[in-house]
Amino acid sequence: MVIVALIVAVPGLDAQTRRPTRKPAPATRKPTIAPADLACPSALGGGVASNLVYCDVLTGRDPKEGIIIKLPARRGLLTLKFNLHNRHTYSEEQVRMKRGFASYTSSIGVLTLDNTLLTRAVVASEFRTAADLLERIGGGAGPGGVKAVAPVGSEPISLEIAADVTEVSLLGEKLMVVGVDGVPATYAAPGRPIAIISNVTVEYVPAPTAAPRRK
Repeated sequence: MVIVALIVAVPGLDAQTRRPTRKPAPATRKPTIAPADLACPSALGGGVASNLVYCDVLTGRDPKEGIIIKLPARRGLLTLKFNLHNRHTYSEEQVRMKRGFASYTSSIGVLTLDNTLLTRAVVASEFRTAADLLERIGGGAGPGGVKAVAPVGSEPISLEIAADVTEVSLLGEKLMVVGVDGVPATYAAPGRPIAIISNVTVEYVPAPTAAPRRK
């Protein structure tokens, strides 16, 4: 009798546990945060304490007449941020006579240049004494070289904007003021400064640059 031995090859332990090599995930690009590129039709000036640049928001109906903010090329959504303030004309004499009180509510719109409303922003604040001023603005004829107009209150505004929007406009809608007599007054005539903005920034992931063509 002839006995034939069959040898069956058994995969080694290393072969059984070996897994396919995974490619490393592509590196994610960090967002860029930068001052916004804006055209301010009514610049108010710089803050004497913060050096921030303040810009009046004017009422109007045509987005092209507002504060135009040019948005950079990007991948995905962009976040636009700014601070919205009310606008107070300071009078030391009125404060001394206990007649300086004012309550403000200002509303503005953020629009595309084809007049599509993206969002509204509102700031409400009150003035009683000089301590209520956010800060003074330089370049005026008042004591210390400051202007009478100053920002009151500060409302941080943040909104996301789609990648295909290249420009937006900030345009004033209306201002309601209640003075020391308690009688409210509303202002919405075109061209009137009704609010102030400052510290306008954009946060976004830059669009990839095209590789140069080989000759």
